[in-house]
Amino acid sequence: MAAADTLAAARPRANRTISWLVFAIAIALIMATPFLPNYHVRVLNSLLIYILLGIGLNIVIGYTGLLDLGFVAFYAVGAYSYGLLASPQLGLHMPFLLILLVAACLGAVTGILLGIPVLRLRGDYLAIVTLGFGEIIRIIINNLDWLTGGPQGIARLDKASILGIQIARPIDFFWLLLITVLIVGTVVWRLERSILGKAWAAIREDQDAARGIGINTTNAKLAAFATSATIGSIAGAIFAASQRFVSPESFTLQESVLIVLMIVVGGIGNIFGIVAGAAILILLPELLREFAEWRILFLGLLMISLIIARPAGIVPRSFGPEKLIRGLFGK
Repeated sequence: MAAADTLAAARPRANRTISWLVFAIAIALIMATPFLPNYHVRVLNSLLIYILLGIGLNIVIGYTGLLDLGFVAFYAVGAYSYGLLASPQLGLHMPFLLILLVAACLGAVTGILLGIPVLRLRGDYLAIVTLGFGEIIRIIINNLDWLTGGPQGIARLDKASILGIQIARPIDFFWLLLITVLIVGTVVWRLERSILGKAWAAIREDQDAARGIGINTTNAKLAAFATSATIGSIAGAIFAASQRFVSPESFTLQESVLIVLMIVVGGIGNIFGIVAGAAILILLPELLREFAEWRILFLGLLMISLIIARPAGIVPRSFGPEKLIRGLFGK
């Protein structure tokens, strides 16, 4: 009994230590970013964009248990929304915040349009259909020259500005992306704990049982696809604004697979897992850039080792925002 009591008392202390360590590292990285060279800030911006994409796709894969391999299509919808509405392509130069709203709405509609025909599909069949959907969107963008510029893409996009404050430097986009990730992450976390989130979890465990206890699985799945697509489109719009150029090469199947791998390696269904997965798959290749001939081999061996050692992901589902808050504030 004494050993059990000692172990039980040690767990909160260990959780508190880990929580404060994670919090301190995050604050230190954020505070150091303004003093980094532009190249490093751009790498961090790319990391934040992929974290945002991972949070969006995690709603479908991690919370609802549906394998979506066409998520990059929503990323493209958001990017081309900015490309068409903030460039000479259509002669429109709409404000950045308004374009974000339009991109979010278009993403939600696209997500629902994808969700309707795949409501009855599961597993491999769902993955194949969503993969085809992503490729269809890319091919349409690639061939619709008069609207999207085709393979050449759309250049000379307007500089983003919010309330008269121009956002052009890499550090400006870092703060924008950081605030967006924090807001979106908080909203998604609250959704996970809501009634809708419980419905997603029930569908993930057993769709037939969820339907049997009265859950409207149709509406819950459509809500998952719409919410996921909205986040993907917002990420795409910010990406286009930061690059001031969009082309179909940025939205290939490889991008969808990369986002899925981030979630699987980091930890399915966990926002912190997405951060860990993105750090490995986005930052590590940059750190190994000097070893261009070997970095893909090293990255592949590392991923195999991680999947064997941690089949559920680097960060367990149990260590989420709620546990971090409890460790920091003792609640």
